[in-house]
Amino acid sequence: MGKRHPNLPAWQWRAYPNNHQHPANLVLHLIAVPLFIVGVLLMICGVFSLNLGNFAIGIIGLLAALGLQRHGHSLEAQAAEPFSDRKDAVSRLLVEQFLTFPRFFLSGGWWRAWRERHRRH
Repeated sequence: MGKRHPNLPAWQWRAYPNNHQHPANLVLHLIAVPLFIVGVLLMICGVFSLNLGNFAIGIIGLLAALGLQRHGHSLEAQAAEPFSDRKDAVSRLLVEQFLTFPRFFLSGGWWRAWRERHRRH
């Protein structure tokens, strides 16, 4: 059974700036998070319109986005907590893509991390 985070968005938000400091990871997230969101939307559209092409392109986009983010996270000095199981992975990934990263970007956290990049790397 996976680790439970009673308030996953708050838990993720507390650690997020520490796991998103490397300049390459910051840039990769700017590309990968929108790609992930578009991939999910294409998959959903593909399912509801019975369009296998949209569904397949959505899957490819989603996998590419996850690969980019995985590489970005491997560059960080402070690694994120590993996933405990599939349910933990899915819930944390969805919250990160649809809530935490957009909040990080829109709140100025991304820009603060970008400005600090030369002090750490």
